[in-house]
Amino acid sequence: MPNLNKVQLMGNITRDPEVRYTPKGTAVTDIGLAINRNYSTDDGDRREETTFVDITFWGRQAEVIGEYMKKGRPLYVEGRLQLDQWEDKNTGQQRSRLKVIGDNFQFLGGRDEGGQRGGGQGQQSSQQGAPQQQSQQSQQQAPTQQNYDPIPPSDDDDDIPF
Repeated sequence: MPNLNKVQLMGNITRDPEVRYTPKGTAVTDIGLAINRNYSTDDGDRREETTFVDITFWGRQAEVIGEYMKKGRPLYVEGRLQLDQWEDKNTGQQRSRLKVIGDNFQFLGGRDEGGQRGGGQGQQSSQQGAPQQQSQQSQQQAPTQQNYDPIPPSDDDDDIPF
């Protein structure tokens, strides 16, 4: 039987990301994402509910999110669900938590909201590789980066070959 574990989320970051490093030097950051849902009840009342989701990013993606994202900024995330299970040290009870391991992300919104023109997305692996998503300043500093796909300036429309 086939299996699928894929999550797509879009919401606002609930706290400033803090990047940590494992003993082997791998970057990791945990973020919270608030996702709003607006709906109408049978009586016609408008309601809004918010779901809070914990997301973990690894490697270069964790570093980029830690550098460019702040609380309240919008983010698109693709990832997979992971169930963490442990025993509570105080009560001895079995505990569990469902969270998302981020595989890709895309900054959303304008420059003042933390996004950038055109956006980009991270690598497929959450453990390795540098994402395409970077600020405009760092794109100018590293024009030879693999998977670099700049957006052409609007004044160069005459050079487009179609």
